Amino acid sequence: MESSKQKRCHSSVVETIEAPLPLVWSILRRFDKPQAYQRFVKSCTMRSCIGKESGGQGSVRDVTLVSGLPADFSTERLDELDDESHVMVVSIIGGNHRLANYRSKITVAESSSVVGEKTVVVESYVVDVPEGNSVEETIFFVDNIIRYNLSSLAKLTKKMMG
Repeated sequence: MESSKQKRCHSSVVETIEAPLPLVWSILRRFDKPQAYQRFVKSCTMRSCIGKESGGQGSVRDVTLVSGLPADFSTERLDELDDESHVMVVSIIGGNHRLANYRSKITVAESSSVVGEKTVVVESYVVDVPEGNSVEETIFFVDNIIRYNLSSLAKLTKKMMG
């Protein structure tokens, strides 16, 4: 007998950005401004803001997505924000998309590379596999969105450094 338990999948995307960690983290940690580097985000409205101006742990945001995607909006919660360890955990708690029970963890660290200042960003996630999709299709879709966002972050930091 087949289990009715929802299939889950997970993956990680790693991006090395040629910019110092404080600059990269200053953009990533802004829960209230995902559109600064996430090009699929049209706008962001803070629904409930806990703590600092950019929203602390427990804050909730409503994100409006650009047209052309198979979704219009997403409601997301900041589960963890650690400025010392450079870790941020975000869960999607609502919206009209197919990424149910999505939870991502972003970790930022200085690269051990000797040449220039580089920062390694690792974004890992777990999500339900939507009905009608395979694990592989789901990972391909989410990994590509994350890669696009991190590539956009790399371009933004390069521009900010002059």
